Amino acid sequence: MAATFIHPLALVEPGAELGDGVRIGPFCHVGAEVRLGDGVELASHVSVTGATTVGAGTRIYPQAALGGPPQNVSHKGGRTTLTIGKNCTIRECVTMNAGTDNSRGETVVGDNGNFFAYSHVAHDCIVGNNVTFANSATLAGHCEIGNNVIIGGLTAVHQFSRVGDNAFLSGCSAVPGDVIPFGIARGNMAKLRGLNVIGMRRSGLPKAEIHAARRAYRAVFDRTRPVAENLAAAAVEFAGSATAMKIIEFLSTRQKRYFLTPSLDDDGDDQADAVE
Repeated sequence: MAATFIHPLALVEPGAELGDGVRIGPFCHVGAEVRLGDGVELASHVSVTGATTVGAGTRIYPQAALGGPPQNVSHKGGRTTLTIGKNCTIRECVTMNAGTDNSRGETVVGDNGNFFAYSHVAHDCIVGNNVTFANSATLAGHCEIGNNVIIGGLTAVHQFSRVGDNAFLSGCSAVPGDVIPFGIARGNMAKLRGLNVIGMRRSGLPKAEIHAARRAYRAVFDRTRPVAENLAAAAVEFAGSATAMKIIEFLSTRQKRYFLTPSLDDDGDDQADAVE
């Protein structure tokens, strides 16, 4: 591992913990409670403050601001944290805030994330592994984002919303509630537009599992019965499919939360030509 390098025009406050091979470019500011893992690179003009931990191998580009206090008027100034995983790429002007002292108290971002310019992770969010946030993708506070989620540019997710694993949120969308695993959400206000079949194939899911998920999608959102009844029936019918059950269980644990449903003209066949 290369030696740690701190540019003479950078400010690293006493108390900061730096791993092996960390590189800190000019005009960066690293706060006293910050911990940077091995091989973390701050290009230049990066601000990492507060009780923030950055995992090994993460690269952070100019004007990113990480670990600042939450943008929440109910926060009273207590110590809260931001944790960022390993091998993330955090591009220009990305912002990620610490948690709120009267809520979860922490913001957590997983490994291998790609956060493009001007994207934002608000206070108390939980973000999974292998996500991609395109330019200006924005999370409000308290959101929970699963693994392998893609959020298109200029898309905003409402506070307290959950987005399931492998979901795809199209660009320029306003997402007002929960999005099922493998779902595609698009529009203002966003609606479900079928399943992300291409993403399912890329993740290695067998065709049988993809077909089961599509059938479960239609069954759950059958408008002839309430969703609660559909979920109960689907849980029995699709008990043998882990992929279908992931969707069913996600919705079954929603309590009173708002969740996205298909538009009236949707038949669940988005990208149907991607699977035989």
